[in-house]
Amino acid sequence: MWFPLALVVAVLTSVQDVLSKNLVKRTNVYVVTWAWWFFTLPVFYIVQIFWKMPVLGPVFWPTLCASTVLLTLAVIYYIKALEATDLSLSVPMLSFTPLFMLFTSRVMLGEVPKPLGFVGILFIVAGSYLLFVKDMHLGFLAPFKSLLRGKGPRYMLIVAVLFSISGNLDKVGVSNSSFVFWNLMLDTTSSVLLTFVMFKKCPQALGEIKKDLKGLVSLGFVNAVCLMVQMSVITMTLVPYLISVKRTSVLFSALYGFFFLKEKGIKERVVGIVLMLLGVFLIGFLRN
Repeated sequence: MWFPLALVVAVLTSVQDVLSKNLVKRTNVYVVTWAWWFFTLPVFYIVQIFWKMPVLGPVFWPTLCASTVLLTLAVIYYIKALEATDLSLSVPMLSFTPLFMLFTSRVMLGEVPKPLGFVGILFIVAGSYLLFVKDMHLGFLAPFKSLLRGKGPRYMLIVAVLFSISGNLDKVGVSNSSFVFWNLMLDTTSSVLLTFVMFKKCPQALGEIKKDLKGLVSLGFVNAVCLMVQMSVITMTLVPYLISVKRTSVLFSALYGFFFLKEKGIKERVVGIVLMLLGVFLIGFLRN
């Protein structure tokens, strides 16, 4: 049951990427980051009204504080990465998150993937590497050198590290409350923190919000639905599996960037994308 829902998360994540990429072309990056969380709140508050209030576990509040800080930093870098470079170059860096989670999930949750699941995760990471295949004639390490030269991919790699920690905190938070209440509280605290950041970095924020209110609200709504599905899945399987499948959003984002945003180089990256999808197949269907 978890696998199709994880694919839904992947599609919604791709939609978020496209909306964010379009918004940062005309709206301040800190306003877009703030809207990402603030406009999810109406959805979560409405759902919580009809949802049973959970009994909070002993580590709920410290987990919430830690997750708020990590997530705020991650989303700021995420939007900056989308602003700095092509979707098809920045977004695939998130595929390193499952690799980092092989270590963070084991330490934080005691979760260890089965052999085929482990191979699937490595395939996804290898696919990310091959996205830079156009530079391979410069040497085996050329793709990573390209990664370090490019501001967008570098920012997104930082996001991958932060997400590899916060993803585990999400599971702890949901286990100590409910997926609805965890979403509600995490988005509330993140929105408060990002409000201060936004007005400090962008004094004209209110004007920016009014200028593109419809687009910002749309971004928040898609994020709300995506998070609701993701947090409902997170207790059904290992976190590295969920995040690995979620990262297939790279395929949808890269194709959209090529067909609609006229980004170049998609043909050179097909092998990497296919390898990622093979890894997802191993995780979703053969890991047992």
